[in-house]
Amino acid sequence: MAKIVTFGELMLRLAPYNYERLVQAGNFQATYGGGEANVSVSLSNFGNEAWFASILPQNSLGDAAENTLRRFGVKTDYLKRSGNRLGIYFLEHGASIRPSKVIYDRTDSAIANIKSGDINWTEVFKGKDWFHFTGITPALAPNVAEVTLEALEAAKAAGVKVSCDLNYRNKLWTKAEAKETMTKLIKYVDVIIANEEDASDVFGINADTTDVHSGKLDIDHYKSTAQQLMNLSGCDKVAITLRESLSASDNNWSALLYDGKKVYLSKKYPIHLVDRVGGGDSFGSGLIHATLQGWDTQKCLEFAVAASGMKQTIPGDLNLIKEDEVMNLVDGDASGRIKR
Repeated sequence: MAKIVTFGELMLRLAPYNYERLVQAGNFQATYGGGEANVSVSLSNFGNEAWFASILPQNSLGDAAENTLRRFGVKTDYLKRSGNRLGIYFLEHGASIRPSKVIYDRTDSAIANIKSGDINWTEVFKGKDWFHFTGITPALAPNVAEVTLEALEAAKAAGVKVSCDLNYRNKLWTKAEAKETMTKLIKYVDVIIANEEDASDVFGINADTTDVHSGKLDIDHYKSTAQQLMNLSGCDKVAITLRESLSASDNNWSALLYDGKKVYLSKKYPIHLVDRVGGGDSFGSGLIHATLQGWDTQKCLEFAVAASGMKQTIPGDLNLIKEDEVMNLVDGDASGRIKR
């Protein structure tokens, strides 16, 4: 059983029912999620030991958020409690030609006030196999970026493998700020995960002839993107998720993985979206899980893509899929027929 630690912010998510717009909503569904926490839940569902490191407020909302993690088997030994504010995000689900929309309300949240020494990273990484973070976490505040660097230094000192999903969020920082900070952090990363826009937004690296808004992707140019990310970071592998947005309701979903020698391309899945939030996180967790199982590169990629495709059929941020369900899809059972 692999042992994985993630570090980031866990938030309250408020979303209107029935595809309503925020301006017309009279009721909101409350759930909890956040990039790294989503990865921890998914890894736990796959049978791993997963820890989520963070800071939550010392109040009932903090209790509810932590209980969500515990419900799905995530360990909270490194989850500290201080402050009064839990970050919130509002999600307006898109449909057809109307895109989804996110509004953040997370300024001055508990984790945004984290300080050096609040988490004993040397203790955290004892006996662990893997550490995962995203570009969202250092974007929260300069002090959070400093603590992320501390975590990476400790992980490397402990011989722990590191993955990073670039996850650029323009509502949190500028491209220039992202490039300055992530250029330092990425040097510690073994596996980089990105989507079709992240490499461009964070590092100015482009897949020359690809227009992500057209719904068409030119795979040939992604090898150059992956190689440039590898040159910049010194990482071992680069994974790029490939979302062909036909509309807010229907996407084609696939990915590629580059190991410095060969580009591996996955099967492509047509998905009628239920909830695309957390799709990239479930890809990351699938790739981490498969890699730690020692599977061959193609199987690792297929598992990650299938897992993330299935997640996007589930409401909420969290991927509540088991390993055997993913393997059924990898093996070709995409019929959707009822299991009795």
